[in-house]
Amino acid sequence: MMRYEDWTAKLNEPTPHSYKIRNGQQMLLPTAKMVDDFLRSVPKGKAVDVKMMKAQLAAANGAEVTCPVTTGYHLRTVAEAAWLQHLNGASLDAITPFWRVLNLKTPTTKRLACGMDFVASQRIAEGLDA
Repeated sequence: MMRYEDWTAKLNEPTPHSYKIRNGQQMLLPTAKMVDDFLRSVPKGKAVDVKMMKAQLAAANGAEVTCPVTTGYHLRTVAEAAWLQHLNGASLDAITPFWRVLNLKTPTTKRLACGMDFVASQRIAEGLDA
């Protein structure tokens, strides 16, 4: 099990993104920082589903698709790092708003240290579907 402090280190790893070919399509393997930057770009009060996020990341980086496994892994990394920042005193406005992509139906949400109630309350506060 990953310790809390490891999430922030994982988020800031300097690993560059890469590509691979799958089913004849160029597939983006995003970094945690790319996912974090995308989440930070989603305006308050607006939700984006994971499918749309992957499509936008691919398009912005010259790929046709984005790896679902890598994206899911990094979504959790970003959310856990943001939660750790919040536990350490950062305001909700200062952390990455992962609840704008993760909702109660997203499988990753069930595994988050913050719990599903936190995600639901943030989504409700922004007028998004819980």
